[in-house]
Amino acid sequence: MKRAVAWALVCFVVAATATSAARRHHRHHWPAPFDYYVLALSWAPNYCASHPSDHSSECQTGQHKAFVLHGLWPQANNAAPPMSCAPARPVAQNVVDHMLQLMPTRALIQHEWAKHGTCSGLSAQDYFGKVEQAFRKVQVPSQFTALSSQKDFSIKDVEESFASTNHAPEQAFRVSCNAGDLANLEVCLSKELEYQSCTGSVHECAAGQVRLRPPK
Repeated sequence: MKRAVAWALVCFVVAATATSAARRHHRHHWPAPFDYYVLALSWAPNYCASHPSDHSSECQTGQHKAFVLHGLWPQANNAAPPMSCAPARPVAQNVVDHMLQLMPTRALIQHEWAKHGTCSGLSAQDYFGKVEQAFRKVQVPSQFTALSSQKDFSIKDVEESFASTNHAPEQAFRVSCNAGDLANLEVCLSKELEYQSCTGSVHECAAGQVRLRPPK
């Protein structure tokens, strides 16, 4: 009798362990607590001017890159955003190949998944599907894509221009800067990817103006 009970207990433990392992294998990452997304778009000409050794598609002359997809970041309303929430396996090759149409390097794709995607609660494939959806939602005003010479813009004008073009609240856009250059345009989106006002956790450039170099 004792032997039968012990055997049944062993079988139960083995079955429970296998079931748990299967669930761990198939489930998505549990999301970290976050309230909305920030879509980050980098101004390629400024980035390339400060990274002369970068020979990716973003910086190749003749590509005429303007705002380039950087990433989609889970964001908290009033706290630091969650980052690097789970171990990040390599992103599937077919997903990487597809995202290379929108993002400049494989390294950036893997970095964005590891640092931000693992906090979304989505699989890598679903996360990058959301990244692409968010990126394609934002329309860039023609005054930026048609820029032919270096020009300074007021931060207010940049944000108002994007708000008007996208029929969105002005507070949904934030400009970040580095040494007087526009670094990123950051777009605040709900979890359903609707425009929403950014909260104070998304910082804005303290300068009144930012410099934009023309696409090459």
